[in-house]
Amino acid sequence: MKKMRFAWLAALGMAINLGPLSVQAQPSSVTKPAYYVAEFQATDSEGIKPYSAAVESTFKPFSGRFIVRGGEMDVKEGFGAQGRLVIIKFDSLAQAQAWYNSPAYQAIIPIRHRSGNSRTYIVDGVAGQ
Repeated sequence: MKKMRFAWLAALGMAINLGPLSVQAQPSSVTKPAYYVAEFQATDSEGIKPYSAAVESTFKPFSGRFIVRGGEMDVKEGFGAQGRLVIIKFDSLAQAQAWYNSPAYQAIIPIRHRSGNSRTYIVDGVAGQ
């Protein structure tokens, strides 16, 4: 009887001590979005047109969508983007990387390189956004 009471009290003590932990939500498998960010300064405005016409069709199969595509920039501090700013959102870092490395996108990168100067990045976003 004493052993049973001790076991019950020990279990109750564990439940009291671990209770808040057991109620906490476990992190879900929410995937963070990722963003392709590019600054592009054209040196050949005609030469970039085939790239501009084709690029969206290369990233749509990878969940990509334009968030920023040029537009007016209101620089508040420091240096602004050199040329045009482009941001493409993907559902995950893996999808952004798969798009960038895809044969379809790799085929048009040389057009961008010949037509201007660019800086490009793929960055992780914040989960739940």
